[in-house]
Amino acid sequence: MSDEIHTKKPTGHDVIQDFLKTLDGSPGVYRMLDGKGAVLYVGKARNLRARVSSYARPTGHSPRIARMIGETASMMVLTTRTETEALLLEQNLIKQLKPRYNVLLRDDKSFPNILVSKAHRFPQIKKHRGAKREAGDYFGPFASAGAVNRTLNQLQKVFLLRNCSDATFESRTRPCLLYKIKRCSAPCVGYIDEAGYDALVRDAERFLRGRTTKVQETLAEEMRAASDAMEFERAAALRDRLKALTFVQGAQAVNPAGVAEADVIALHLEGGQACVQVFFIRANQNWGNRDYYPRTGAGAEASEVMQAFIGQFYDDKDPPRQLLLSDPIEDADLMAEALSAKLGRKVEILVPQRGEKKELVAGALRNARESLARKMSETATQAKLLRGVGEAFDLDGPPSRIEVYDNSHIQGTNAVGGMIVAGPEGFLKSQYRKFNIKDTELTPGDDFGMMREVLTRRFKRLLKEDPDRQSDAWPDLLLIDGGAGQVSAVHEVLSELGVEDVPMVGVAKGVDRDAGKEEFHRHGARPFALRRGDPVLYFIQRMRDEAHRFAIGAHRAKRSKAVGATPLDDVPGVGATRKRALLAHFGSAKAVSRAGLEDLKAVDGVSAALAQTIYDFFHEKG
Repeated sequence: MSDEIHTKKPTGHDVIQDFLKTLDGSPGVYRMLDGKGAVLYVGKARNLRARVSSYARPTGHSPRIARMIGETASMMVLTTRTETEALLLEQNLIKQLKPRYNVLLRDDKSFPNILVSKAHRFPQIKKHRGAKREAGDYFGPFASAGAVNRTLNQLQKVFLLRNCSDATFESRTRPCLLYKIKRCSAPCVGYIDEAGYDALVRDAERFLRGRTTKVQETLAEEMRAASDAMEFERAAALRDRLKALTFVQGAQAVNPAGVAEADVIALHLEGGQACVQVFFIRANQNWGNRDYYPRTGAGAEASEVMQAFIGQFYDDKDPPRQLLLSDPIEDADLMAEALSAKLGRKVEILVPQRGEKKELVAGALRNARESLARKMSETATQAKLLRGVGEAFDLDGPPSRIEVYDNSHIQGTNAVGGMIVAGPEGFLKSQYRKFNIKDTELTPGDDFGMMREVLTRRFKRLLKEDPDRQSDAWPDLLLIDGGAGQVSAVHEVLSELGVEDVPMVGVAKGVDRDAGKEEFHRHGARPFALRRGDPVLYFIQRMRDEAHRFAIGAHRAKRSKAVGATPLDDVPGVGATRKRALLAHFGSAKAVSRAGLEDLKAVDGVSAALAQTIYDFFHEKG
């Protein structure tokens, strides 16, 4: 048996030169891999051989690309039929693999819409987020829940549409407060007929499509007609609606006359960091804006950052008819073709040079510049606080990932553990985790036992998924809400798992449980305190309070779900819709359990077979 000789894998231009021999001129996607097989970079090419050969040259690269080439130990390629397919595959792989040298869009959340639901004879208007499965007309996207709520508030004032649920609607016997404050036309109690309500719905949809002039003309005509017919009460109501509509139009921010539907996307780069500001223009109205801070792949140019942002941003969203950009992208025609195919109609990508569109981009660019300046200032402050934490707790350096744990329960019921994460960019909400306490043998209210379970589950998973600690998922510091007892319980868990090198500190309320007098506990050391007024102390308090808020929120959600649970939840074949139908028909779960077979068959949506299942379920239990 011969001795194995371990040598470091060769990297750099020679590796790429050898790989070129296997390539032809097909379009496709290539991946650069380091010596451990981790993906360094994903790129697309119209001609794979020509594109990859550019990396085989020893000179002429930016510092970023030169570093990437120097780390490349192997490559992979996937050929595609067209360059458009390669573009889409490239962006999917970047989002999935998060390579170090690619531009990566982070914090990509879904956007809320307004839904005019058509499942009921009197349509409901409401905020909607997620898949568009419900029947009705959707309007959006809006930049935030706040932007949707403001628009819904305006729509209620002007068009008097209901926002109550169908169940509430059906159960009302007198109008609610919204009718009294002139925010609803009270169709629930017959104060408006179906035809009249449909007219309001049509007007609201015209408004959301930008046809406000037509709505104003209609309201003015109806007001004059009511006045001529001496229906002064109706004329006054129409006057109030017209006044509200005029106020809404005056109160809205930038409302471009010549841009009906577009996303305005502006990029500002500074010091290797990027901010992309997106304004949503729909129906000639500004429906809000949002800023993003994509990772720049260690120094990408503006065109690459912008192209990556657009490809990843619209991966799971429908694009508008126009994208107005501050910077050109390399493959504008290709991107427009891909987005047009996704939308099913033409999408234009423009870098406006004059006029109203140029002004819109300039406004978005100003916002991007100001947002990045604030972000960089906050980041500098955060870095200073993290250095202070490292010094206060004798760490090797400033922690990049702090995990803070807390439990929430009421006398042991609906117990939930919460973990929040903080780092150089503040609170990382996408990394938060909740832990439903599963151990049925725990004494109710056993906080030590709960913390043991939470930490055991957390670190067992870490050890399974990343035993070599290659990822940034491993914490540099654990903060535990509690004193010496909690610290001892957590130390015991980590020791059993063989995790001896993750620093851990317990944060106890201290004398009189007074904020500012916190004591810090470490295993095998005397407790100590930070001086009152120390910024690091305030930072730790903020992290502890955030963990407490998150744990309480998870606990309340679990408790609310438990309160709403009924025996019907356990009946096979009874989902949310049939559960609602049964409760509406019989009034309570107890009444359902006592119902006869023929009565169950009489419920809408309940087949004879399901009625038998429900009947058998409760009789077997009884």
